[in-house]
Amino acid sequence: MNFATGKEQVAASGQSKGTTHARTRSKRAWREAIEFYLMLSPWALGFIVLVAGPMIYSLYLSFTDYDLFNAPKWIGLENFRYLFTSPPPSSVLWKSLAVTAYFTFLSVPVSIAGSLLLAVLLNTKVRGLPFYRTSFYLPSLTPAFASALLWVWIFNSKFGLANAFLRSIGLPPVQWLTDPHWVIPTFVLMGLWGLGGNTMIIFLAGLQGVPVHLYEAAEIDGANWWDRFWAVTLPQISPTLFFNLVLGIIGSFQIFTSAYLMTGGGPNYSTYFLVLYIYQEAFKSLHMGRGAALAWILFVILMIFTLLQFWLSRRWVYYEGGEAK
Repeated sequence: MNFATGKEQVAASGQSKGTTHARTRSKRAWREAIEFYLMLSPWALGFIVLVAGPMIYSLYLSFTDYDLFNAPKWIGLENFRYLFTSPPPSSVLWKSLAVTAYFTFLSVPVSIAGSLLLAVLLNTKVRGLPFYRTSFYLPSLTPAFASALLWVWIFNSKFGLANAFLRSIGLPPVQWLTDPHWVIPTFVLMGLWGLGGNTMIIFLAGLQGVPVHLYEAAEIDGANWWDRFWAVTLPQISPTLFFNLVLGIIGSFQIFTSAYLMTGGGPNYSTYFLVLYIYQEAFKSLHMGRGAALAWILFVILMIFTLLQFWLSRRWVYYEGGEAK
């Protein structure tokens, strides 16, 4: 009987210790959760106040008639109907969409290919490599306003450096910023100035993460430089390529500063990009409701492009193990 009582006491003591440990773990978990949310709260508060709140309010404004001086007046889908179906000047929406898409499909491949080429060159072991990397990165730090003024001077049709170079080799001058057929290619050429920027840095980081033994194995098998690049480098950096492609398309749809400062949307609406149209409607014409509607149209377009890229990435983006996800 005494033996049984002792076993019961030991069992009760074990249950008590287990309960105590459980309570201790529970208190620790609660304390860690509270600390986590306290640490997160500044960012969460900033996101709600500065990002999520304005986005929700802009969605509301897109269904209103608002000019900054009078209270918003609910008009439903009228802003969207006006933008998509009304006669000029609202039909400029289709022109701005076409111009923005044209610029995107020209500039993004050039930017991605050029930045990748620079990253490959700067990933080689040569003397003075830090100097070269710094030299190629510095132009991307130039303020957009100063860069735009510099390009206006270079592409001036009368005394610009670009036409002076063409004349020196016997070619006729080009109306870089005043010819509707040349102005978008000119903007693409201007984008070459920033090839050594963040996109190149991201590619360089991806290239440095490629295992060396894969190159060694390919070289033993007799693969030349191009074979190693195509069969080893590209598959290994495909997640990096995908990341830069997504950001590149989003960035190309948001072009504004150079068009605003250099051409003002001209000539003949040939540089009237969608963000410039948003600015003109919202802050020049004070049609804040239409500006908000245009901003949400841009958001939906970018969301569609991004989702499409994620869907297509299953076919060509490779992760660890060599399988597409």
